[in-house]
Amino acid sequence: MKFHSVNYDPDTDLYHVPCLQEASGASFASPLAVQVPGSKSITNRALLLATLAEGTSVLKGALFSDDSRHFLECVQALGFETIVDEAARTITVTGHGGSVPRSEASLYVGSAGTAARFLTAYLGISHGCYHMDASEQMRRRPMSPLLTSLRELGCEVQCLEQDGFFPFTLKSNGFAGDHITINIDKSSQFLSALLISSCLSERPFSIHMEGSHGMAYIEMTRKMMAQFGVNVSVPAPDLFVTDAGQHYQSQEYRIEPDASAACYFYAAAALLRVPVLVEHVHFDSLQGDVAFLHILEQMGCPIRETVEGIVVLPPPDGLRGITVDMSACSDQAITLAAIAPFADAPVIIKGIGHIRMQESDRMQAIVNELTSLGIRCEMDDTDGGKLTIYPGTPHSGIVNTYEDHRMAMGFSLIGLRVPGIAIRDPACCGKTFENYFQVLEETIVKKLQI
Repeated sequence: MKFHSVNYDPDTDLYHVPCLQEASGASFASPLAVQVPGSKSITNRALLLATLAEGTSVLKGALFSDDSRHFLECVQALGFETIVDEAARTITVTGHGGSVPRSEASLYVGSAGTAARFLTAYLGISHGCYHMDASEQMRRRPMSPLLTSLRELGCEVQCLEQDGFFPFTLKSNGFAGDHITINIDKSSQFLSALLISSCLSERPFSIHMEGSHGMAYIEMTRKMMAQFGVNVSVPAPDLFVTDAGQHYQSQEYRIEPDASAACYFYAAAALLRVPVLVEHVHFDSLQGDVAFLHILEQMGCPIRETVEGIVVLPPPDGLRGITVDMSACSDQAITLAAIAPFADAPVIIKGIGHIRMQESDRMQAIVNELTSLGIRCEMDDTDGGKLTIYPGTPHSGIVNTYEDHRMAMGFSLIGLRVPGIAIRDPACCGKTFENYFQVLEETIVKKLQI
């Protein structure tokens, strides 16, 4: 991805964030309106569900990013017929009712965790031989719980370098069992992956869950499965059962705007003291990250839902410190950490130990970069992984992003208030929101540079 902006220096690969400091006192007749792309989580789930359905589905409002393009390329390499219109944000997919057109293929999932986990589960219980590889970043992320489950279900898994990690070869022979146990402490995607493909079993299939991380994403998976025609019952909090004989139905499916992307603009409302509306984001969203809005509300931001979308208003008395468990919306831990120094008391973020094994060691990255900007930040392993961030005034500096899109987007917020903040490798946002900085400039910066 090429990065274009007058604020970008290609020689140093730095994006210099335009500083607005505060816009308090400015009068706005209406909130600043923002449009964000489609949800990555929903796009990639819908793409896989469409391949599992019988017939042609049309996915509208799809996200086009590094992750979704890798997923799409894998689907095409498996022989599924697709029609892609990026300008119209639509993907047309012809599914084969659960069978994979090609019984042998080599796939590259890039850094896309959903493609890595969802396709591995689907191919691991199919019939064929599939060679799977990933980026260096994804090669460091855990796969062992899922691969262990697939071995128990009869799949031959040969890891080519380190056991439990990419790259590997799957030699699959369908389901060889009707139950499995999966630990989701390292990623809820392991369970979501198995759930999506569970209806391919000829017998009722049950999954016993260990751990409780990422339940909002698991609920998203269950709801989307139901939208496509397959229901999963939950007879106990840690037990999921898919009855045999269910089939996914092809359809025209509308993908929601990305709530994770919306949260950066809602956080900007709190920092810059201006009202912000993200169009078509509502509280009935499938996405767990809408819970971040309630965190902003606890910090003092009034929240209003309108027909057009949710509006976040600036906190009348400034941001308040807060103690919050973010296990249900951990993708926003970086966002909260970025605005935390501007609160009137410490911000304590709990339940996020698992983010140490995502695109980067996010807890350590937060500590490193806040400390480099002069902010006191402490990390420990209590309360499921905890960060304590103290109030302070960040100074200018360069933010390292660790090839992590959320570090780039989240820490750019600090630069809106603090002069001299630069983001290294801003193109890493291409993983989920490739024109993030363009949207930030056009919808927030230009409207506040009076």
